[in-house]
Amino acid sequence: MTVVHVGLDVGGTASRWVACDAGGELVARGSAGGATAHVFNPAERSRLATVFEAVAAALREAGLRPASLCAGMTGFGAPAADEIRSMAETALALSAGAAMVMDDIVMAYAAHFRPGEGHLISAGTGSIGIHVTKAGEVIRVGGRGILIDDAGSGSWIALQALDRMYRALDHTGGFVEVEELARQMFLLVGGNSWSDVRQFVYAGDRGRIGTLAVGVARAAESGDQTALDILRRAGAELAALGEALHTRCGAGPIALVGGVLQLNPLIVDEITWRFPGVDLTTPVIDSPLGAARMRTSEAGRPWLALLANGLGTP
Repeated sequence: MTVVHVGLDVGGTASRWVACDAGGELVARGSAGGATAHVFNPAERSRLATVFEAVAAALREAGLRPASLCAGMTGFGAPAADEIRSMAETALALSAGAAMVMDDIVMAYAAHFRPGEGHLISAGTGSIGIHVTKAGEVIRVGGRGILIDDAGSGSWIALQALDRMYRALDHTGGFVEVEELARQMFLLVGGNSWSDVRQFVYAGDRGRIGTLAVGVARAAESGDQTALDILRRAGAELAALGEALHTRCGAGPIALVGGVLQLNPLIVDEITWRFPGVDLTTPVIDSPLGAARMRTSEAGRPWLALLANGLGTP
């Protein structure tokens, strides 16, 4: 069997894994079901165990034997690290200490930056900014969920649109002022009554709510001014995460990632003009590939040292 190093990105709806050989060359890719790191919840612990088992089975079927695992996952917290590490090492038949586990956003940062090199802003269903210092301290801004913030995220964009729609209804008795926005949102909801919207929002999770951001983007493409304003404000809110990181950690390059950036160019444009002279990019970050190469690449060496000692998480 071929010995490989495995990188795993565990998301709430799906997980992706990559296997590389000792030279860092890609050997295989695959996917598995979704899970979170909330192992204090028996159902979530079972889902995560299923992901590890699915990856192990896929590797065996491909004739690959894992020598190490570097896994990032949504919902990760340091108190659960030992338990999750043990689960992974058991499922993949790894030696003790061969598995490293971390937050998915930290893994994305490590796939793009060396420690202390820059700032990462992620805007998907939620939104968060992160910087990892050379000493291994993790500085986070945002990322507190839609009930508190997540400003600029897909779920925030969707909820802002619904708020603007229903304020228009309250004041005018109809949706004429936001006609195109309302039309696009109702198409995605599957109905135009308050009952339809209420059920969609309150019976779902933030991921489901976030899908409505596509309706805002479509309305903006048709010239709806309310939709355009919401997307500009989303860019401003994401820029605020970068400003917070610059204030706390010092100026540096900013990498923007996440599906929200694809909704409309206005979002990135709004962020860009607020950072004159700053190296601001929108890279495609392959987190599991970067994780798989962490033990074999020169860029991964400083991360191995920091992870061995444990990152300083807030």
